[in-house]
Amino acid sequence: MLLIVGAAVALLDRVATLAPPAAVDPTTATLLGVAVGVLLGTCSGLVPGLHANAFALLLAGVASDAPGPPVAVAAAVLAASTVHTFLDVVPALTLGVPDAALAPGALPAHELVLGGRGREALRLSALGSGAALCLAVPVAVPLTDVLVEAYPVVRDHLWLVLAGVVVALVWTEPSRRATLAACVTIAAATGLGLAVLDRSFGGPLPVGGVLAPLLAGLFGVPVLLAARRGAGVPPQGDAALATSPGSVARSVAAGTGGGAFVGYLPGVSAGVAGTLALAVLPGRDPDESARAYVTATSAATTATTVFALFALAGLGTPRTGALVALTEAELPTGLGLAVPVTVAAGLCGAALVPVVGDRALAVVGRLDQRRLVTAVCALLVVLSWAFAGVGGVVVLTVGGVVGHIPVRFGCRRVHLMCVLMGPLILG
Repeated sequence: MLLIVGAAVALLDRVATLAPPAAVDPTTATLLGVAVGVLLGTCSGLVPGLHANAFALLLAGVASDAPGPPVAVAAAVLAASTVHTFLDVVPALTLGVPDAALAPGALPAHELVLGGRGREALRLSALGSGAALCLAVPVAVPLTDVLVEAYPVVRDHLWLVLAGVVVALVWTEPSRRATLAACVTIAAATGLGLAVLDRSFGGPLPVGGVLAPLLAGLFGVPVLLAARRGAGVPPQGDAALATSPGSVARSVAAGTGGGAFVGYLPGVSAGVAGTLALAVLPGRDPDESARAYVTATSAATTATTVFALFALAGLGTPRTGALVALTEAELPTGLGLAVPVTVAAGLCGAALVPVVGDRALAVVGRLDQRRLVTAVCALLVVLSWAFAGVGGVVVLTVGGVVGHIPVRFGCRRVHLMCVLMGPLILG
């Protein structure tokens, strides 16, 4: 990954050498930045366990010193982070697929892969993200105007809003046992967040932090360990969408609405938005529910990226790692640049998902599942050490233990996001 970032910086350096920044046409510089960013985001999105915000930290470490026009560097950071959120569905679908006997407890996306519908899931993800991209931009304009007036009240009562989100998540659990498991998960995740988020962790990378190993431990390690005895990716069927346009439209609308909620609030993830969005959709069979979840969560992730741009412009608060990187490096973040770059990069990402994903499903299907899981877990250890040193490896391990609670007791994994929401509520 560092080699990829270095290659991108070298490309920008080459352009700066050929033409001084002042002599480069802004449109040309922006297009160059988008091209570099799409390449970066494609590569980073395929790295298992590399969260979008962790990748933004890497970009933040080089953005301020990167050669070339500032507009090109800003476009590269925005495009890379946008494409990453599209492509990271590929390792999410292809890795950690459990044994078929464990399908009822699998992640919704893995249920589709186990049923031979992985190619369909990739296209649902790309469709959900692409549609949300087109829907979120016009919605964000009036919504931001409203929230600029209302945000002081929300900020003063943020703990109450987040507590309401937590209660709503618990309410979505289907049984009393799952509700109790959710409460235990929330308590454990909140305790872990209180223990590690305010501590200083340093690793070999010039930028880092505990967030990458924390999220990898909570969400990555349990899924991988549950799949270590699985048979891997089974043969996949055709890519036809076995759902109605109306169902897709409802899932996209719900995910975009959830993304609007997430984009203006700290500590709330797209997974939370997707879960809450599905709670308002009508009941459906398990397969249709899995399809709706993939579509709504992808839509929420992309919509969050768009609404975060308007949150920065209207409220002055960066909500994503990419925007934090840009503001810290004092690079352009205006909507006139950020929105077109995000839309262009998103459309590239939507086109790349099925192309890259189909090949990944075929390749992973031929690999030994146990060796693959072992290799990915080793990669997570290395990434954790690189971002946060030995302490990061410890956090990864403890996060894996806490992340196993939903797997063991049968509640939704989304409650693990209380590792971020819990400290904000109590703080």
